[in-house]
Amino acid sequence: MKNILVTGGAGFIGSHTVVELVSAGYRPVIVDNFSNSDKSVLSGLKKITGKQIACYETDFQDKGIQKILIKEKIDGVIHFAAFKAVGESVEQPLKYYNNNLSGMLDLLSNLLKQKINNFVFSSSAAVYGNPPTDIVTEDTTCAPTSPYGWSKYMDEIVLRDLCASNPTLRGVALRYFNVIGAHPSAKIGERPKGKPQNLLPIILQASTEQVFSLTVYGTDYPTPDGTCLRDYIHVVDLAKAHVAALQKLEKKDSAENYSVYNLGTGKPTSVLELLKTFEKVNGVKVPYKIGPRRPGDPAAYFASPKKANKGLGWKTQRSVQDAVADAWRWQQTIERKSNG
Repeated sequence: MKNILVTGGAGFIGSHTVVELVSAGYRPVIVDNFSNSDKSVLSGLKKITGKQIACYETDFQDKGIQKILIKEKIDGVIHFAAFKAVGESVEQPLKYYNNNLSGMLDLLSNLLKQKINNFVFSSSAAVYGNPPTDIVTEDTTCAPTSPYGWSKYMDEIVLRDLCASNPTLRGVALRYFNVIGAHPSAKIGERPKGKPQNLLPIILQASTEQVFSLTVYGTDYPTPDGTCLRDYIHVVDLAKAHVAALQKLEKKDSAENYSVYNLGTGKPTSVLELLKTFEKVNGVKVPYKIGPRRPGDPAAYFASPKKANKGLGWKTQRSVQDAVADAWRWQQTIERKSNG
């Protein structure tokens, strides 16, 4: 059984990936400082997997990471630990470059010292900025528009160059589009601290009156219903892609030791469509209001997943309907717990 270090493994995407790692026969080891996650996820992971997942409450930049790598005999790493709020990155760029970029450099240095050669990196579609075409491929020009996006793109460049200089190191960068949903068991899901940044968590809060309403920004885009089109991928599908990437690295079936993949469905869904689908599937009314366009929002922006389909042998299996149903089930679980 191979031991896989999962930095940020108690977070939304990290925790779902831990589940899929166990399912695939790996032994995940979590490193998380819980700055943007909740310790209750550990009990959820145990209920789903039937295993007590090894977890170290520490920052992945801490000097003690070396001891963890040695003690746990780590064979590979999936790196999630990063700050991810675009707006905050504009206000506090040093915070993002220090954690997301400097932290990545330190982590890679530690891996090289221990001869750990398989590295899966959690990147983002934010590296593309505002792309010139609706359908985004891995060859689309990268032009980030925020320190967050730049930190992810620079991390990719570092990993690419390091792999080029060190043929034994094998790396994959996975560029996510819009991640939604929760585990079907409702044992783990997204639990943002502070004000949520993404559409579905805001819909969930609006539906439970935690916020008065949500705002749909712009209904005059050149799209079927006038609202922005985005690519929404179920978190379980996304998690499975990380396992597929790790397995590809382990096979060493290609001379290429660094690759990049978009992770999305390739099927655009509008803002209003997501909202109406949530209402229909869950039988819930969501209050919302119409606002002006936000500066810089492209009308349409979705992935071409063809490279990942072929290169990783991976395809999405879950629909937007599945995602909103799973997310609502998770939200109700949280509310029951908070209400005693």
